[in-house]
Amino acid sequence: MHSSSTTIENLDGVRETVRRVFGFETLLPHQEEALTATLEGRDALIVLPTGGGKSLCYQAPALAREGLTLVVSPLISLMTDQVGGLLADGASAAMLTSAQSDAQRAATHEALDEKRLSLLFVAPERLAMHGFIERLVRAGLMNVAVDEAHCISHWGHDFRPEYRRIGELRARLPELPVQAYTATATPAVREDIIAQLGLNAPLVLVGEVDRPNLVYRVRPRRDVTEQVLGVIEGARGAAGIVYCLSRKNTENLAARLAARGVRCAAYHAGLESAERNRVQDAFQREELDVIVATVAFGMGIDRPDVRFVIHAGLPKGVEQYVQETGRAGRDGLPAACWMFTSGADYHSWRHLLERSAAETDAPPEELEASVERLGHLWSFANGALCRHRGLAEYFGQEFCATDCGACDVCLGELREVPDAVVVAQKILSCVVRCDQRYGAAHITDVLRGADNERVRRTGHQHLSTWGLLRDHSLVEVRGWIEQLVGRGLLASTGGEYPTIHLTAEGAKALRGETPVTLFVVERPRRAPRGNPPPAVAELAGADEALFEHLRAFRRSLARERGVPPYLIFNDRTLAAMAAARPSDRGSLLELKGVGEKKAGDLGPLFLAEIAAFAP
Repeated sequence: MHSSSTTIENLDGVRETVRRVFGFETLLPHQEEALTATLEGRDALIVLPTGGGKSLCYQAPALAREGLTLVVSPLISLMTDQVGGLLADGASAAMLTSAQSDAQRAATHEALDEKRLSLLFVAPERLAMHGFIERLVRAGLMNVAVDEAHCISHWGHDFRPEYRRIGELRARLPELPVQAYTATATPAVREDIIAQLGLNAPLVLVGEVDRPNLVYRVRPRRDVTEQVLGVIEGARGAAGIVYCLSRKNTENLAARLAARGVRCAAYHAGLESAERNRVQDAFQREELDVIVATVAFGMGIDRPDVRFVIHAGLPKGVEQYVQETGRAGRDGLPAACWMFTSGADYHSWRHLLERSAAETDAPPEELEASVERLGHLWSFANGALCRHRGLAEYFGQEFCATDCGACDVCLGELREVPDAVVVAQKILSCVVRCDQRYGAAHITDVLRGADNERVRRTGHQHLSTWGLLRDHSLVEVRGWIEQLVGRGLLASTGGEYPTIHLTAEGAKALRGETPVTLFVVERPRRAPRGNPPPAVAELAGADEALFEHLRAFRRSLARERGVPPYLIFNDRTLAAMAAARPSDRGSLLELKGVGEKKAGDLGPLFLAEIAAFAP
């Protein structure tokens, strides 16, 4: 352990490194505590939301002192982005991956053996290679950072068995400090991470999961192409990600959007590796605006200016939803998160989970945990409570605001159904009259007075509840049934042919013993086409013109250098340049996000562009 005076001195050195290398004058909430734990050689579990500055917590100490920090990361794309960013900032970092050439790996091994590296990024599988750990020790290994640490937990949503290799590393080097980092982890997952890594009396630092710059909206899925286009058209060439539930849906939606003039491409695990890399690189380099993808896309996407994430179907859990929506607004500027879903999504996921558990002979508790996670998200999607509050409370955190001002509920976009109690009682009564052994589609038909073969075969046209909601559309009635499921008044049996039945709370509502609220979803008002990006929303017209000019220059410079544009400077820094119009290196260094390496390397080029610009 370090003495307190030594730690303070080292922390001052880390702050100077942050300013010099990354161009940040201040630390974000919780970063100082995390940095202190690292400097003291203490184990830690750091849970900070996307955009909360997790990577700085292990990168800055590694650059501020002697020795090697090993970063264990799950994806090559994630490592590539982080190493590229560090090299652009003048840091000594490298990676070892299976995708590298023999010459690239040899160069990294040489730098490692000569103790020229501050940070080395590897996948967990590499820890099992003969002699690798010993090589790390000879290179001065002094710290291990485990990125995306939820992957080690059996109860996490991205469980990767190979992450257990990190526990073996700790067993062999018990005195080696280990810090684990993730954006989301429930209390159960946090406990499992600590156990699997063998963390010793760790600092457990959990930041607020809430991302106030994200606006959450949930809508029933009707015409998904038009709904997705509505979001895209509300932005001016903004970057976005659209998640679909299947490869086929991904390709079909991407084709329809492309036909309507959207610069987009499909991405899923069924594509050849070269094609996936091409699409991802095109998105990172701003050659594509929109990626239509399965969940195979996302982890390791560090593009900070993603302005919207759309789920064209229900994800399979709150953790996944938070991880995926967290790819929007990483720069801290406003971003939109839309979910278009229907009851079919819930039943499809549940059937898939049950089938997968049966095929793999998984323990019953694993299936139970998966179904429970799915149910939590289903309730979130169909509930009418503040979305920010719902997400915070899921992760065991309090949400003090009475009105977040950043979700469809708190923005007043959901209109309450008149006589909701009566409507709910009609639906609940119909479920009972149908012996609680039919699905939502049949209940909807009965309530709307349908005269079809199945209704006649069951004789349900003679029920007292037949036709009670005939004045309402199929969409409305089905939506109310889904809301009642989401509120826990109805429950589904799951399986391939799910049926619905009353819960204990539903029985109380039927007897009029508990209040019920149902909502009609208003048609959302689209943002005006051509709405300016958030980074320039407060700039004057001339400044905005300079901002766009600098963005175009950045793209061209990035192409020349073969890196994503945001590794040059992000939008927020460009907006600061457009507003301040720096004329020399000193004034450039005053801007957030401009470190000394970039000021020396890129500064003259951008200063010349600013000086020559004539609006």
